[in-house]
Amino acid sequence: MVSVEISLFIHIFYRGVLSTKSLSSYQKYLKTKQVHLLRNAGDEVTITVQYLREAPSFLKLPLGSPGPSSDHSSGASSPLFDSGLHLNGNSTNTAPSSPSSPIANEPKYEKRWLDTLSVPLSMARISRYKAGTDKLRSNAFEVLALDGVSTGILQFYTAQECADWLRALSTNISDLTLQNMKMANKCCSLSDQIIHMGWVNERFEGTDSSQLYKYKFLALKGSSFYIFSTPPVSTLDWVRAEKIYHLCEVLFKVHKLWLADDCWLQANLYLGIHQDYELEDQRPYCFSVMVGHGKSHYFNVELGSELAAWEKSFQRAIFLEVQRTGSKTYMCSWQGVTLCFTVDFALGFTCFESKTKNVLWRFKFSQLKGSSDDGKTRVKLLFQNLDTKQIEMKELEFQDLTAVLHCIHSFIAAKVASLDPVFIDSQCMARKYMYNN
Repeated sequence: MVSVEISLFIHIFYRGVLSTKSLSSYQKYLKTKQVHLLRNAGDEVTITVQYLREAPSFLKLPLGSPGPSSDHSSGASSPLFDSGLHLNGNSTNTAPSSPSSPIANEPKYEKRWLDTLSVPLSMARISRYKAGTDKLRSNAFEVLALDGVSTGILQFYTAQECADWLRALSTNISDLTLQNMKMANKCCSLSDQIIHMGWVNERFEGTDSSQLYKYKFLALKGSSFYIFSTPPVSTLDWVRAEKIYHLCEVLFKVHKLWLADDCWLQANLYLGIHQDYELEDQRPYCFSVMVGHGKSHYFNVELGSELAAWEKSFQRAIFLEVQRTGSKTYMCSWQGVTLCFTVDFALGFTCFESKTKNVLWRFKFSQLKGSSDDGKTRVKLLFQNLDTKQIEMKELEFQDLTAVLHCIHSFIAAKVASLDPVFIDSQCMARKYMYNN
């Protein structure tokens, strides 16, 4: 018969939880002389248990633990709760309290395995990448709700199973986003409707020249392109966007239709064309939005279907804005004279003096045969004279040349689309190669 005193060991298991720290202590304790004696003591063992009143405070045990009284109104988390023990406020269902418990009917923590996790999909986002890297997870992804609640990493047995769930969740999130857009559009005028919105990853350059990606929420609404850090949920949120750009002065460009050679190829989630662009990183489905003064934003989305949706939505939003606006006029100069340059959906290009409004020249869109610029402020426009068939060069200088060039591109594209209804679909590079298998 052996008598051993193992107070902390008994206290830990008496409370019904084995934390990481406790497990480490337990494993070390197995090597001690007392446990060795227990293993070799025979069939009958007497254990002397010593109660430590300071242990509950040290272990941060919940209400009802033996020991000095604490502030019962405190909502501090307990290691027991973090380990799967949940507070049961119904005194009729609580486990029997210890004899030394000061108040028998106080709420206790009881062991319950968490078998259900509810994550709202409205405005949720999906991540297929390992944290802080450009590497796709193998047969796995994570879903994050608007409030930050995460499903954790969802691991699947096969690529096909993972792809099926990914498509289903993506479709559900898109449908819910569309419902939110329809509800918001009921309160907006026809000229201020939301065309498309959703989550993307924006690339930034780190201090050590590394590439960092951050979640951003983009929206195409009315005449503007918005960049948010979080989705807008009220009218005031729309004026608090990080960036707002005029749609006529931006240029959408698909940068990458490429996917690394991994399981996702088997899942038909890629676009299926040869990669012609320089691979700046390991992320597929990339696009940029070029804005004024030569700046641009570089984005990545999770699925090829999302890339196709953004490409078509930008083209549609810009087309609608050009038709709505009708014309855009910019201040410019040449040889010290202040001029005005107008791009008009119906008339084409017009240049006139700022003070006298005297028209210097006017050409249709079809007469523009070429252009060149110095990448800073100056542009040369080449027009064909309808009478002489000769090429006339018009040189102008703008403060924001990039915005003007984007505007010209938007108006010409909208003009062609108005003459050819299938033009927008034919120009969707990503959509053209979607699910080609």
